[in-house]
Amino acid sequence: MTSTLQAQKVNQQSLPIIDIGALIDGDEKQRRAVAEQLSAACRDKGFFYIRNHGIEARLQAQVFAAAKAFFAQPPEMKKQVDKALSPANRGYEPLRGQTLEADAPPDLKEGYYIGRDLPDDHPAVRAGKFNHGANQWPRQAGFREAMEAYFEAMNALSARIMQGLALSLSLPEDYFADFCREPMAVLRLLHYPPQPGNPEPGEKGCGAHTDFGGITLLLQDDNPGLQVWDQASQGWIHADPVPGTYVVNLGDMIARWTNDRYRSTLHRVVNLSGRERFSVPFFHSGNPDHQVQCLPSCLAPGASPKYPPVTVEQHMIDMYQRTYK
Repeated sequence: MTSTLQAQKVNQQSLPIIDIGALIDGDEKQRRAVAEQLSAACRDKGFFYIRNHGIEARLQAQVFAAAKAFFAQPPEMKKQVDKALSPANRGYEPLRGQTLEADAPPDLKEGYYIGRDLPDDHPAVRAGKFNHGANQWPRQAGFREAMEAYFEAMNALSARIMQGLALSLSLPEDYFADFCREPMAVLRLLHYPPQPGNPEPGEKGCGAHTDFGGITLLLQDDNPGLQVWDQASQGWIHADPVPGTYVVNLGDMIARWTNDRYRSTLHRVVNLSGRERFSVPFFHSGNPDHQVQCLPSCLAPGASPKYPPVTVEQHMIDMYQRTYK
């Protein structure tokens, strides 16, 4: 895998734009037509754009405005809600707080983690479930309201996409319903400073990695930076912002489920724009107790699964331990 920071220019043939409106209000025939497009995209790179997703532009703008206002604060203000203070991994993550690419410098980004806001007496919290608990909220007008509204909207959209993926795998449309019940979902706000003129060797906004969980839905501002590894050309391609869309990619859990029929693809962020870059990924990882094992429809006759069964919770614990040192 080349380490150059440059990338090819993406085109429609590389990363398709899929209209998913039918998954929201279409008939069965229309939903299956969308599923066919999802299947092709998932078998190719596991990365695609979606449009007609139903998320209001006004809500997206509120989230970006709140994120920019938070990250503009002095470090001592942001550290009042430092993630290190939360047993549920919620709150502020300082610049260079995560290392996603092995043998590379820490990521040149800062972030904020938000999940399902659960009280201390919730059964999952009392049971010590990984990443379950209360959010930390900054004392910033409108921040919590915008994030909670967006979180619920994205959770619903993720469930719709999982229905489409079920159809794409010739499964019943509700096959992943239990997986989507009370999911380990994480909303992250990310701020990337401009790439330095003379960075450390291998330093990037976000090191090359695959995502841990089920699906990721990425809202980008108008600054490019996301790059996706293209196995066919053995090079990086840009996944630049396209107005009105989300970038969707599959995580390791989907690859595991499908015995690698569907791809979880390396990607990274290199902010060469010369400007600050903001993005808002939503990670839908599923119910912590749900068991992920090879789907029978994805196993050829006489073949064995590549991966043993694992619960969502254990898989996520393993992945977090790998990237936080």
